[in-house]
Amino acid sequence: MDKLASLLHTSPATAWMVVKVIIVFSAVMLLASVWTWVERRGSAMIQDRIGPNRAALFGKIRIIGLAQLLADGIKFFFKEDLVPAQANKGLFWLAPFLAFVPALMGFAIIPFGRSFVSGGVTYHLSVLDPGNGMGMLYPLAIGGMAVYGVLVAAWSSNNKWSILGGMRASATMVSYEIGISLAVIAIFMSANGYDPSEVIKAQGHTPWTWFVVRQPLGFLVFFTCMFAETNRLPFDFAEGESEIVAGFNTEYGSMKFSLLALAEYSHLMTASALIATLYFGGWQVPFVKDPTVMLSVASFVLKLLFFAWVFVWVRWTLPRFRYDQLMHLGWKVMLPLSMANLVFHAWRMSQGH
Repeated sequence: MDKLASLLHTSPATAWMVVKVIIVFSAVMLLASVWTWVERRGSAMIQDRIGPNRAALFGKIRIIGLAQLLADGIKFFFKEDLVPAQANKGLFWLAPFLAFVPALMGFAIIPFGRSFVSGGVTYHLSVLDPGNGMGMLYPLAIGGMAVYGVLVAAWSSNNKWSILGGMRASATMVSYEIGISLAVIAIFMSANGYDPSEVIKAQGHTPWTWFVVRQPLGFLVFFTCMFAETNRLPFDFAEGESEIVAGFNTEYGSMKFSLLALAEYSHLMTASALIATLYFGGWQVPFVKDPTVMLSVASFVLKLLFFAWVFVWVRWTLPRFRYDQLMHLGWKVMLPLSMANLVFHAWRMSQGH
């Protein structure tokens, strides 16, 4: 501990990196946990119900059901942890972590506020600093790895419903990854770079210069594909409670089930942050050219929370698609649209626009 304290004292860059890692990952996990309550409360509002309101702190304090978070956490922690007799026990235990870690790590590259200078040192508000060579390719690659957690959970459970869910998850990923990639490539061309800081700078502080206005077709493709990427309705075929029980997590309970749920909501937060960064100016504040650091962070957080709520709103508004409709949408609608968007903006760039 003394060596660590000495290192932090002598190296501001190292100290700042440690602070960023703690703040960002703690904030994402906290938001993901709270969003389980937002999901339940939001669905109750949409369906004209009350929602969770029985759990209370110390038997009296009942704040719009927030104590339900603590009650659920205690319940999952003390529930009996069952493992199917025919399951691959090692992979069965490993799968929730394979799903959770990529969902959390995808946030590392995203700037959540403007950089600032103090004492002659530039501090960047992202876990990985700009110019590291990975850029926006990093969260796309990491997000694609999250499906391995689903596949491992499905296969290791040795359950037919789980395996069906895993097969659906892999087919969904293949169907939508191409559309997402082509939509993002069009942004890279317009921004003349693939670093998130360059993408945010290219959009500016005026809303009509954001990529959601300049590339509405690309935004439509990316936004739709994000629902499939995060296994959310109307594309949650990996779970499909109405036809395959609960899909890949059918055999999971206790803390392993809660970790899989936390992975889904962490992925939701990362997806919301990507939408805000790529199409809505990131931390840019509308009509404010040089916002303060705190104002830029507040702007980014508000955009993230808005899109996270849209995910909840859509889930409890639209019915699940049929599987053949999903494949048709992915290969015959989203892929041609993303190709058309890419070709159009490539032509515009060649004309000097």
